[in-house]
Amino acid sequence: MTQPKPDWAVRALSGVFDPCCREKGISVVDMGLLRSVQVRDGHARVELLLTSGWCPFAARVLTDVEEAIGAQPGIDSCEVAIVWDEAWTTDRLAPSAARKLRVLP
Repeated sequence: MTQPKPDWAVRALSGVFDPCCREKGISVVDMGLLRSVQVRDGHARVELLLTSGWCPFAARVLTDVEEAIGAQPGIDSCEVAIVWDEAWTTDRLAPSAARKLRVLP
């Protein structure tokens, strides 16, 4: 399901990496983990998908996303939620990420 993603949020999260993909330079945006960002009265709500429900780095990714969005102008607070009603698939990968992860179909 495609959700709105403000350009400022995409830029902010382009520097946030899942530790498993940092060495390949693949951000959470390029991995297709960013589902949506909504802002109301200075409060941002970010929805993320995980590649696996067993991701050992999920807490780190959530903290990094919260910090990156929370540092943006006009954002007073931020919550990051993992979405479980939509599965992550390799179709969500940016073309550049898919090329770097050639082992995936």
